[in-house]
Amino acid sequence: MSSHINHHLISVENISKKFKRPRSFKKENGFIKNIFQRDYKKAVDDISFQIDEGEMVGLIGPNGAGKTVTLKMLSGILRPDKGNIVIAGLNPYKDRKKYVAGIGVVFGQKSQITYDLTPLDTYGVLKSIYKIPDNIYQDNLERFCDLLEVGGYISQPVYSVSMGQKVRAELVCALLHSPKILFLDEATIGIDVIGKEKIQKCLRELNKSDKLTMIFTSHDMKDIENTCDRLMIIDEGKMIYDGSRELLCEKYSSQRIMEVEFEKPQKDIRLDNVICTDSENNPMSKYLHYNHSDVDYNEMILKLMNEYPVKDISIREPEIEYIIREIYKKNGRNL
Repeated sequence: MSSHINHHLISVENISKKFKRPRSFKKENGFIKNIFQRDYKKAVDDISFQIDEGEMVGLIGPNGAGKTVTLKMLSGILRPDKGNIVIAGLNPYKDRKKYVAGIGVVFGQKSQITYDLTPLDTYGVLKSIYKIPDNIYQDNLERFCDLLEVGGYISQPVYSVSMGQKVRAELVCALLHSPKILFLDEATIGIDVIGKEKIQKCLRELNKSDKLTMIFTSHDMKDIENTCDRLMIIDEGKMIYDGSRELLCEKYSSQRIMEVEFEKPQKDIRLDNVICTDSENNPMSKYLHYNHSDVDYNEMILKLMNEYPVKDISIREPEIEYIIREIYKKNGRNL
């Protein structure tokens, strides 16, 4: 194993995972052909990355890209067919018992909370499973229930609470034993905007106060934008991007939006290769949409300032979702 692998909190080297998949059989002269042959699909194909303590990483890709399989290998649920994973000095699947004490996991499709019990009942069970000391349990219970606003329904049966309340209660389950790493797979699915904002705020606060390290998959790009500074994009099991949000915008998107506020309302703005739209929030403002490869920025600003009563100008970066769609469009794939 490489000597550098222990220098990072999470080190992943050349992991792959394949699964058997059903195949259609053809009849030939009345007999089924190839009935004993097996067909495999690579869910994860030779990917490597390192993550340091305190990083908030968004794992992005379409359905079937390999995101969930990657998280399951990182959490020790699945074993890679090849490659190495070392997390906090441990192998997730070989050192599973010791390893799970230091991680928290929330899979959006699987619940830790029993449907007809209260969240508090489940927390008591987890206290025993993780052998959490009484004082730490009480401190964490108060802290996380307060952060995620779970206290108001902690003693209600789970079947009587909303989806957003249930997911926040699930997140408390994942945090009770003070993990240093959190894996979230579509954890906010089905939650309204307010519920998502509460979860995003909690995760940012824990990252700042506890140096919580997180890998977050979500089809809602706002989840990723509002929590993660680093993005990893997977397509058909391969890593196609690993870097910062800012670099992704700079590298892949030539589209820009300029918000211009005027001294008085303007009916229209006429500039070459620029599309003008109204601002929904401010009648004094317009949005100018342009491709920076087609427009000379300095010339555009000069013309604006000379021909229109400009009060203020700000550049808005394109949304991550737009950029991801552009990447897949270039690759002939849909997100």
